[in-house]
Amino acid sequence: MDSAAGKRTVPSGTQWTIGSGRRRAVVVEVGGGLRGYDDAVNGYAEDELCPGAAGQILAPWPNRIRDGKYTFGGHRYQLPVGEPERQNAMHGLVRWERWRAADVADDAVTVEHELVPQPWYPWPLLLRTTWTVGPDGLTAEHTATNLGATPAPFGLAAHPYLRVPGAAVDDLVLRVPAAHRLLLDARLLPIGAARVAGTEYDYTGGRRIGSAVLDTSFGGLERGSDGTVNVTLATPDGAGVTVWADEAFRWFQVFTSDTLPAPRLRAAVAIEPMTCPPDAFRSGRDVVVLEPDETWRGRWGIGEL
Repeated sequence: MDSAAGKRTVPSGTQWTIGSGRRRAVVVEVGGGLRGYDDAVNGYAEDELCPGAAGQILAPWPNRIRDGKYTFGGHRYQLPVGEPERQNAMHGLVRWERWRAADVADDAVTVEHELVPQPWYPWPLLLRTTWTVGPDGLTAEHTATNLGATPAPFGLAAHPYLRVPGAAVDDLVLRVPAAHRLLLDARLLPIGAARVAGTEYDYTGGRRIGSAVLDTSFGGLERGSDGTVNVTLATPDGAGVTVWADEAFRWFQVFTSDTLPAPRLRAAVAIEPMTCPPDAFRSGRDVVVLEPDETWRGRWGIGEL
């Protein structure tokens, strides 16, 4: 008799719950991402297929690539088209792969995935994420190591959906300390950039979202003395959450969930730290080039206001 007969398969795989004090986060095997973090993250159920890239790690590129086509090192590559309605490659190659636990503690878990060479991305990478819950909130520390013999193009993003319990998205005040945004075509691919100052996309000082529909990449980020940038989501009285990122992340994508089906429709705001903008493998903008044996590092996290 098959020993696996009757065994229940959980779509997101093994679950690791980590915590500190009253805070708890759940990290999952499939995608190595964040299924939930207290009330700050609009996550998903253990028996649910991850919706809308919620909490996923997007690598070796974030966001979209036009037609899935790019050139690197004089060679042309064709990626799988994961967004067929717009004919774009979408969100990398690892968000539906199984990650293994390299280290587990009460307040932290390190998960890793070895991305094997593929015709459309022929570079082996070792990806690792350490998720930690501490007094200041949740921290994600990422590394990517090129295990191959030739330079590799690389980018990474995270895709958490943030919320403030009891507050509607329309009523939240969004602050994005960014100088410009990307202009997009009908396929949500960049065709230019524009300064945000004095426009409806100027969230530098904090602005009520209202009826605004956002699926917008912000760049030219203003950083603190420690090199981090903070994007915040708060009620008018100042209660809310912040997503911070170090200098490895040069862009933020803000998505008000308007294309998701109910009950996720406009129920939270995805605040996504990205190392590079959409279509970066084609434009080359802010693409990390990993030399053989080189390791890239980046950190971001979620805190309370």
